[in-house]
Amino acid sequence: MTQPEGNSRSITTNQTGIHEKLDALVKRYQHAENQRPVGDHTKQAFADMERWLADYSGPLILDSCCGVGESTARLAAMYPDLRVVGLDKSAQRVEKHTNYAAKNDNYRVIRADVNDFWRLLRASDWVVEKHYLLYPNPYPKSAQIQKRWYASAAMADLMALCPNVEVRSNWPLYLMEFAQASAHYGLASSLEEITGDDHFTPFERKYRRSGQVCWKLLCFAEEAA
Repeated sequence: MTQPEGNSRSITTNQTGIHEKLDALVKRYQHAENQRPVGDHTKQAFADMERWLADYSGPLILDSCCGVGESTARLAAMYPDLRVVGLDKSAQRVEKHTNYAAKNDNYRVIRADVNDFWRLLRASDWVVEKHYLLYPNPYPKSAQIQKRWYASAAMADLMALCPNVEVRSNWPLYLMEFAQASAHYGLASSLEEITGDDHFTPFERKYRRSGQVCWKLLCFAEEAA
């Protein structure tokens, strides 16, 4: 038997099933208005994106919390006729994209607050064809439930952007909760194990080399099921 090559630790949690407050939290935020001011830095980042897209009127592919942007570059190769936008709040991670950059000119990796950027994108005329959320921080402690996107005010904006969402994680409970939350917005979903060597991100490569199973959740409009 091949021994794992990595040393990534598995998720540690005191939560054994779907959080008992999940549905109530999703419903609370579903129709609530987010009154938090949008940060100036993200406003500028959004304006920069629109300048880049000045001669383009097609749909976007969104790669949220893209980290070093390896996944963004790969998505740009997968969707050569579309524009791909990678978002991450960390300047340190975004600056490392030079190590993963591709020659494709149909993508950008942008430093911005993801939650604020989603709100600006929702209020704009841009259409998102598919939204990727690859290995988000799962905040695995039960008390951290409201830090997970689907149990926060950000979910309404996330769901308004696009019904076609792909979420990947090494913690299947996160994906099960995401699926249950997205059902409140009329989405169906499927959950499957990731196999093969086609790693999307450094996180995915690291986890799988450590012997961990990784999963992907595909969300889509129910009529497309």
